[in-house]
Amino acid sequence: MAKRDYYEILGVSKSASETEIKSAYRKLARKHHPDVDKTSGSAEKFKELSEAYQVLSDPQKKGAFDQYGHSGGNPFAGFGGGQRSYSWSSSGGSQDFGGFEDPFDLFEQIFGGAFGQQMRRRPTYQLNLSFDEAVRGVEKTVEIEQRNQRGTVERKRMKIKVPAGMSDGTKMRFGDMDIVFSVSRDPRFLREGADIFSEISISIPQLVLGDVFEVETVQGKVMAKVPPGTQPGSLVRLKGKGVQRLGSSGHGDHFVRVNLTVPQNPSREEKQLYEELKTLGSRKKSWF
Repeated sequence: MAKRDYYEILGVSKSASETEIKSAYRKLARKHHPDVDKTSGSAEKFKELSEAYQVLSDPQKKGAFDQYGHSGGNPFAGFGGGQRSYSWSSSGGSQDFGGFEDPFDLFEQIFGGAFGQQMRRRPTYQLNLSFDEAVRGVEKTVEIEQRNQRGTVERKRMKIKVPAGMSDGTKMRFGDMDIVFSVSRDPRFLREGADIFSEISISIPQLVLGDVFEVETVQGKVMAKVPPGTQPGSLVRLKGKGVQRLGSSGHGDHFVRVNLTVPQNPSREEKQLYEELKTLGSRKKSWF
C-alpha cells in the first residue's frame, strides 16, 4: 500500500511553518494516542503521525522529502539512520515504532514534558526515614544509579526534600523517578495516619479524683488533664497535637490511653486506707 503524503497526514500545506507543523502534530497526537483513542487502528494512526512529524519537523529530512517524496531515491528513506528502535507498552499491548526516536521524547518536547513523562515508566527507589524525620520533614542527599541512552550506568547525587507528615509506604514523584518511603517505628508512639497514640499509667486515687500529667508528643511535652472518674483504658484526646497532615497545615490528634497501676506491695498505711475505701464501697453497694 502506497504511503500517504506527510503533509496530508498532518493536515498542513508545504508552506507550513515549523510552528504550524508542531501545532498540527500536537493536536492530532493527543487525539489519536492509543491510551486516549481506543478505536481500531489508533496505534497505526499514531505511528503514522509520529513518522510524518519526524520528517517534517527536521529541515534536512523535510527538504529531502520535498525533493524525493517516498521514492527509493530518498537518501532518508526509512529514516532508520542508526536511531534506536523503541517498543512502548500500554493497556493496548506493545507497539513497535520501527526505528524512530522514542515517541515519549517527542511528547516531552511538544507537551512541555508533562504528558511524555507521565506516560514513561519511571524508576522507583526506596528511601528510609526515621520516625522523627518523617514527622518533621527532612532534606536528604541520596545517590542513585541511572542508565543513560548509551546503556552505561551513571551515579547521580541529588537532594530530596521530604515534606513533614510522610507515612510509611507513601509513594511520591521526584523529577523523573518515584520514591517509596520506609519509615521506622518509635517505641514511644503508635502512629495511625496523622494521629498519635501513647500511654500513661496512673494510680486509683488519680483516676478517681482526676489529675494533670506531663505527656510527650511529637510536638513536644504538653500537660494532659485526666478528668475525675476516668475509667481504665479510656483515651484522653489532645487536639491538634499529632502529626502534620501531608500537604496541609493541619495536624492530627494525640490520644493518651490511661492505664491503671495497682500497687504490688502496699504499705500498712496504704492497706488501712484501702480497707476503709472497701468498707465505704460496700455500704454504697458498689466499688468506689
